[in-house]
Amino acid sequence: MANLELYELEGCPYCAKVVNKLEELGLEYESHMVPSSHSERTEVEEVSGQTGVPVLVDEEHGVDGMPESDDIVEYLEKTYGDGAA
Repeated sequence: MANLELYELEGCPYCAKVVNKLEELGLEYESHMVPSSHSERTEVEEVSGQTGVPVLVDEEHGVDGMPESDDIVEYLEKTYGDGAA
């Protein structure tokens, strides 16, 4: 099974888009809720180099910290969805 981690923020519509895709594809993932204050998001900054969310980590496929919800959704579809080889 996929070893996915998602850094997200409660109430974030971009995060919800990614969560919806994960659920649609039936993928299990570990959720890391980040603080609402950007200055307190040291963990996500260490992973991705920035403080925005969502950020996806997929160690199995060498993804260390992918930002941007549209990019993450596209990646998930390509890697785990109908676009998977």
